[in-house]
Amino acid sequence: MIKILIVEDEAAISNLIRINLTKAGYECSCVDNGLDAANILEKNVFDLVLLDIMLPEVDGYELLEYIKPTNTPVIFITAKATLDDRVKGLTMGAEDYIVKPFEIVELLARVNVVLRRYNKTSSVLTFEDITINLDNKTTTKGDTTLDLTPKEFELLVMLVRNVNITLFRERIYETIWESEYYGDTRTLDLHIQRLRKKTGLTKNIKSVYKIGYRLETE
Repeated sequence: MIKILIVEDEAAISNLIRINLTKAGYECSCVDNGLDAANILEKNVFDLVLLDIMLPEVDGYELLEYIKPTNTPVIFITAKATLDDRVKGLTMGAEDYIVKPFEIVELLARVNVVLRRYNKTSSVLTFEDITINLDNKTTTKGDTTLDLTPKEFELLVMLVRNVNITLFRERIYETIWESEYYGDTRTLDLHIQRLRKKTGLTKNIKSVYKIGYRLETE
């Protein structure tokens, strides 16, 4: 499982990030100051660090210098919103820079992009009681193995990797069927219908009118 360290001194923000990343299938640890973050990083390996800049003990800039030799990607999440702040953070080596307040769907999308850039995607994905094994291409719901077609499997993987993010029909079709989208939605809609039935995710896989689909946590 992908491990993410959240370094944030505002408890409400830290909890919001942790809850949503955990629902998306990530394993999260939280610390509220730079010194504790340095200590936990010395003893543990993480796939990604979400880092505030204005921290007690050791600030985010100093901590980034400590993290860089480990080649662990860092995303700054901060209230420092000026162009100079963004440029400084990215120039120092952060992979991305998110300004507070932020939408959680944007955070999830950016986390996903950075992890893929570093080839740190897990071979096992989870959503609710569903487990997807990417190595042997099997899907289980609890103790039951689901009988998914190859396209249904790919569609479920795409939805789970983008939890709470609206996916456009065009993007889904062109990614899964590897051909240009000409506006015919019947093939996609039929696969979504069957996927809802087989997985029991009828309430989770939402239709977004005239746009596409979104997998939502309850």
